[in-house]
Parts: sequence; C-alpha cells; structure tokens
Amino acid sequence: MMSDKEYSGILIYAQLTREKYVHTVFFELLDKAKELSQKLGGVDVNAVIFTTTGLIEEYKESFKNKGVNKVYYFEDERLEEYSTEYYTKLVVDLVSVIKPEILLLGATNQGRDLAPRVASSLATGLTADCIDLDINEKGQLAATRPTFGGQLMATILCKTYPQMATVRPNVFKINLEDDFFDTEFISCPVNLEGMKKHVEIIEFKKTVDTIINDLDSAEVIVTGGKGLKNEKGFELLRRFASSIGAAVGATRGAVEMGLAPSAIQVGQTGKTVHPKVYIACGVSGAIQHTVGMESSEYIIAINNDENAPIFDIADCGIVGDLFEILPEFINANRKG
Repeated sequence: MMSDKEYSGILIYAQLTREKYVHTVFFELLDKAKELSQKLGGVDVNAVIFTTTGLIEEYKESFKNKGVNKVYYFEDERLEEYSTEYYTKLVVDLVSVIKPEILLLGATNQGRDLAPRVASSLATGLTADCIDLDINEKGQLAATRPTFGGQLMATILCKTYPQMATVRPNVFKINLEDDFFDTEFISCPVNLEGMKKHVEIIEFKKTVDTIINDLDSAEVIVTGGKGLKNEKGFELLRRFASSIGAAVGATRGAVEMGLAPSAIQVGQTGKTVHPKVYIACGVSGAIQHTVGMESSEYIIAINNDENAPIFDIADCGIVGDLFEILPEFINANRKG
C-alpha cells in the first residue's frame, strides 16, 4: 500500500459562485471524498474556502450538516473576486502546512485555472476533467478521465503528493441526507504582502444562452446531433424543446457544423449533465458525448439508424426519421 505518513486526509476546494453560494460541485466531491476516505482508513475530509471578512458565518451550517471535519478559511477583502495569483499562493501555503494526501477541485472555469497552477507550484501531478475517482489496492488515488478524443477511458495514478484531480460538475450525485459533524473552523493567515495582481476581472456578462438555457439545473434536456443536418433541423429541435419546457443541448458534431453555440455542448469537451429526462435526437452515441450524459435518470433516443450506439444506453429508443417524429410530438403537445 502506497503511503507517506507525512501526508494525510483529503482537502476539497469549496468554490463560491458569483452569487456567493458554495458551488454544488463541492458537495458532489464531498460525498465521493467520504467514500475514498473509508478506503483510506477513515481519514479526515476537509475543505478550504476564500471569503470576504465575516462571510464565513453564512456557510458554517452547510459544512456542519454535510459532515466536513475541518474548514480552513481565508478572509480578506482582496479575495472577493477570484484571483489566479492570490488564490494559488494561499492554497499552496495551506497545503504546505497541512499536507493532505489528496486535493480535489471542481473542473469549473475557476477550478481549471487554479488547479494546474497549484500543482505546478507544489511540483505534483494533476489529473484533469475526471469522471470517476477511486482508491486502488496500493492506496493510490485512481482518477479516470476520457482520453484520445474521448474514444477511451484512462485511469491515471499520481506518484507525488498531494495527489490532485479536478472533477467535472454533475458527474457525482449529491447525497441529500444530512451528516452532522461538529466541524472545526480554522482561520488561516492571508499572507499576500508584496504580491501584485497581474490579472483582474474587469467585467462579467452572462450570455443569453446561459441565462435562458441552464443545462446544469435543467430537469429535461433535448440534445441535437449531426442527424439534424442543418439550421432548420436545429430550429425544429428548439421548437420541440420549447413545447415540453426543456433546455437545449448539442453534441460536439452539431457545434462544429455551426448549428449550435459551444455554450450548450454536452460531452467530454462540453458540459456533464444528469437531468431527470434526456432526449437525444439524431445523436449517434459516441463515447465523447455519452460520458457527459449517461448518468441521466431516463434516456430517450431518436435515430434512424437502429444500430446507433446511443441505443445501448437508452431506456427508450425510437427508430425513425426525426423530421417526421418531432413535428408529431410538437402537435401532440399543442393539442394537450
């Protein structure tokens, strides 16, 4: 069993959203980390968070109710907006002191920026955009991610400490049950004297697609692939989605054809989703796409190729011409 007594425990980065909520990916990682902890003999599962002065009080109940052992927090007005340089420096400072054997971050835009910088500063490895985590027979973190353009899954081991990984949002489901723990909150020194910020956020804008088409929280998603053929096909898909109150997604192939913006792409290089209902229209079912939606509760596939791989994971399959099927669904919903 691989071990280093100098390193112990699991540390998770608790990202705050722009609306000052703890990002849901933290709670997804937390439940998985508890599973990993048991395989490591019950090590502590801790969190690190950055806030402005006094704001930590608003989050204490959430951490306690979810069974976090310790929360290390940095409070400073300079930390209100995410800063690559400030956050990296402080995470590295903390890790150098507490020495966790595993450090996990969500593969959000922020996590994808922060993780490699922290890994580089710590001279350790990082497995990015993971879809699964486990502990192998030697006690190593076994991080699984798509590789070779999404054609294969690779399980990667890190030989140095801390073992680092980023995990895509919506890969792991959240356990809604409370797991109360008398969490210890530890204030950490904000040593930023003499540091200059070379990158600052000047303005933040949400696109229309982001505002009206939030795939992360949608209960029903209708996704179009290359089988839609053209702009008219994708417009038909949008009308179908609108008729049932669904969000619209797209495969990488559809995005590359110019039928949809990359903001709504589902798959390895897009978003990972797990809605209650996922309807794949004209989607072949390549692994590059299915890794981003296979955890959906109920999958419906519409494709004119009865041998399309998408049918292998679908709960319900419809073989036929979607240009005939979708208008029928739209009309039926209007009558209803």
